[in-house]
Amino acid sequence: MTGILPAKAIEAMFANSAIKADRAPDEDQIQPASLDLRLGAKAWRVRASFLPGPDAKVEDKLDKLILHEIDLSKSAVLETNCVYIVQLQEALNLPDDLSATANPKSSTGRIDVFTRVITDQGKAFDRVEAGYNGPLYAEISPKTFPVLVREGSRLCQIRFRNGGGFIPDEHLLHIHKEHTLVSGGNDEHAISNGVQVSIDLKGNGKDSLIGYRAKRHTGVIDVDRKDAQDPADFWEPIYNRGDATLILDPNEFYILVSQEAVHVPPNYAAEMVPFDPLVGEFRVHYAGFFDPGFGHSTVGGTGSRAVLEVRSHDVPFIVEHGQTVGRLVYEHMQEVPETLYGEGIGSNYQGQALKLSKHFRATQTEEA
Repeated sequence: MTGILPAKAIEAMFANSAIKADRAPDEDQIQPASLDLRLGAKAWRVRASFLPGPDAKVEDKLDKLILHEIDLSKSAVLETNCVYIVQLQEALNLPDDLSATANPKSSTGRIDVFTRVITDQGKAFDRVEAGYNGPLYAEISPKTFPVLVREGSRLCQIRFRNGGGFIPDEHLLHIHKEHTLVSGGNDEHAISNGVQVSIDLKGNGKDSLIGYRAKRHTGVIDVDRKDAQDPADFWEPIYNRGDATLILDPNEFYILVSQEAVHVPPNYAAEMVPFDPLVGEFRVHYAGFFDPGFGHSTVGGTGSRAVLEVRSHDVPFIVEHGQTVGRLVYEHMQEVPETLYGEGIGSNYQGQALKLSKHFRATQTEEA
């Protein structure tokens, strides 16, 4: 069967050494359709980001670019606007019919930590070719907040694929009519090169909270601690002032929310990809996975909002309520996972509206 591998198949990959690690997987490391990747014991600060290319290994490039080595066996602070490389605890020995795609975890994207996976002979970030046999590395660059990490911290995740590919629009339209993939926005015209996602800048009316803008020169965020930080120390709230528009300042980081409620039925998985960059000098900064069951309930797809990490580049840019900023592409699962997102696996963002990452204590607005 083709499609995205479920958790049971990922567990089997550890057993047959298609995934190799010195330690057994953590209890909550395998998600319904993805695997969290753990940082190894050493990080290297490097002069610049790089890809090894088809004729080189990552360690060959590292030898020429390392500025200094960092011990992660206890913990270490990764500073903003620096580039770090960490060998991950997991390595792969994939069969010839299995490829993989990596992404930052949702919580990583929401604190503006730029993270992507590199392989030996890699020609693209976050892509693992079918049949790959070798180590995995994470490139990490905090953009707004310094972060505290350690061996075993999980900043990125990987999804395994046997054949398949993104579902075309004509099929996606039928799925949307049957399962309601998005609702509450412009869902009549939602299907176009995937499922379009737009920004909600109205909230619950005038003076309601519609987003957050990151502060500069803050304290450190420990990536492994939940509910540890006061949002007021890191974020400026943004309120609806009546005109349903927002000026994005250049190179500032915003947390906004989709107008639509998103639903990923149990036999599908989804990924957020940027909308056409030609529509403006901004983008949803991080792609992300949506596991089977996101926004799903046993009485039908009620949906959860998609949180959007948004950044403007070079010039100020005005976004308006309902403006499309991203799209969801769906894929078939190889089979329905035994446990769905939100079903007793510690899912942090099921049923969410506007919500900061798990590192911050919930505000009264979020709790409401």
